[in-house]
Amino acid sequence: MAEFKRILISDVVIPERLRAVEEEHAIAIAQSIVEHGLINPVTVRSTPNAKGGKYTLVAGAHRIRAEQINEEPEIDAMIVEGDKAEAQLIEITENLFRNELSVIDRAVFVQSYRDIWEQKHGKIEKGRPGNRINLIQLLEDESAGGFSKHVADRMGVSVAAVKRLNTIAQNLHPDIRAAVRGTAIADNQSALLKIAKMEPQKQRQTAIAFRTEQDLKKALALIEPAPKLSKAQIEQATLLSRLVTAWEDASEETRNQFLSHIGLGDEPDALMAEIRSEAGDE
Repeated sequence: MAEFKRILISDVVIPERLRAVEEEHAIAIAQSIVEHGLINPVTVRSTPNAKGGKYTLVAGAHRIRAEQINEEPEIDAMIVEGDKAEAQLIEITENLFRNELSVIDRAVFVQSYRDIWEQKHGKIEKGRPGNRINLIQLLEDESAGGFSKHVADRMGVSVAAVKRLNTIAQNLHPDIRAAVRGTAIADNQSALLKIAKMEPQKQRQTAIAFRTEQDLKKALALIEPAPKLSKAQIEQATLLSRLVTAWEDASEETRNQFLSHIGLGDEPDALMAEIRSEAGDE
């Protein structure tokens, strides 16, 4: 049973969220509220014994922040019953149907839903749905039928897409999640899947590199070992270095004689530029 009520924002305790509040998004919502009002109330549960407030937020952190930006002391709220686990499931379910979620946030929500549901109702096993409807099981079990299409229509997620999200959520190191959150990589499924396949240590190195270089290809290049040269390549690199040194030590007359010998005529500057380029000095 739920109750609709206007409550003081100061009475709402905001626990740690699966999805961090993004200030720019909250500002956009604040502007929309000014123009159109608050269309969807926040969801809270009554927690009179909670430290710091009478209610605990279930869903709507961005809406609360938006009303704070608008300097509104109160907000419309739906007060629901349920324990902490039920509240988390409601939060996740609501967010999963939001189009603005990045791939990485959607992956975290899908995995968190499964984790919390299993804590509350037991491990999910295919073919044994139990006596309660489970979003993840319905998504993964082809025999469930219609619900998969419903979710696909609402949020562009298919059974295969959920499996990819699970791969990202289960294998992506927390350091990478923190490093890419809010960047273009957070919404790049191919890049996230590529990183998720790496060893944990390499993922941590990638996270450090990514804080310096936010182009993934360049960040990965920072942690890749230099290519191993063959014996022949080392010998040729040594010869090239000796050629450059000999050219720099030679007089102009000797350089011209060398150019005539190789059929280039009087082009010492052009030749030297080419030699330096090959040697990697430019």
